[in-house]
Amino acid sequence: MLMLSEFFLIFLGMLILIIGVLIGVAFLTLLERKVLGYIQIRKGPNKVGFMGILQPFSDAIKLFSKEQTYPIFSNYFSYYFSPVISFILSLLIWMMIPYYFNMVNFNLGVLFFLCCTSLGVYTVMIAGWSSNSNYALLGGLRAVAQTISYEVSLALIFMSSIIMIMDFNMLKFEIFQLYIWFIFLMFPLSMCWFSSSLAETNRTPYDFAEGESELVSGFNIEYSSGGFALIFLAEYSSILFMSLLFILLYMGGYNLSIFFYFKVSLLSFLFIWVRGTLPRYRYDKLMYLAWSVYLPISLNYLLFYIGLKILLLYY
Repeated sequence: MLMLSEFFLIFLGMLILIIGVLIGVAFLTLLERKVLGYIQIRKGPNKVGFMGILQPFSDAIKLFSKEQTYPIFSNYFSYYFSPVISFILSLLIWMMIPYYFNMVNFNLGVLFFLCCTSLGVYTVMIAGWSSNSNYALLGGLRAVAQTISYEVSLALIFMSSIIMIMDFNMLKFEIFQLYIWFIFLMFPLSMCWFSSSLAETNRTPYDFAEGESELVSGFNIEYSSGGFALIFLAEYSSILFMSLLFILLYMGGYNLSIFFYFKVSLLSFLFIWVRGTLPRYRYDKLMYLAWSVYLPISLNYLLFYIGLKILLLYY
């Protein structure tokens, strides 16, 4: 009976977490529209509710109540379920954050993260392919090529942080950063990580999945109403998660304080600021950056930190 109640508590904790993430995502979209508005010297949404605070909920109701259309030549089941799976994966990944409750402690949290992000590529690929539209297929292919290119350097940068703490458990990052944040020890790497996470979440300046000039809207061109909303939610959930992961790895780990939430908000704001400021890259430049710049940098730093760790251990 005790076991049953424990499982119920874990399930309840996860449910509360998912609701929290969804509310966070709703207000992140509002923040983005406001910030982009002020960057472009206009107001942004300010009519629905007090200063536009209910805008995300009005958008959600509008999107989910619209008519669901699907192309007659599409592969219906894979077309229909790929946004759902994408959304589930983006929520599943939140389970690895080392919370101080819920009785869930991932000893292999890092591996779980890498598995979930790799699976996310398939949903984009299937969404692009199953629509049976040339634009969607091209957008999907470009997004997949981009994401897997940056995942390699992302994993290698992650490896440097793991070498520093010699553990896959995310809780250890806070213990090792009590006296000095890792951003001071590995500043160039942290910048590479931030840039790679922009590419990983398909954000400007790397949003080649949706290059309007040549691909209309990329892999999600054929999606409307609920399907589009789920793809949208998955993207913003991963932005929020990547901001949180940056804080975990480089800015002091996970601790329940106001300062921690301020740091997460700041990182999310940086994602938006980059979108409002930088123009889109050219596709070949993006690939060149991944394979000829970030990959050698991350490999060199990995060797450097291995050497540093050996020195610290033996001397």
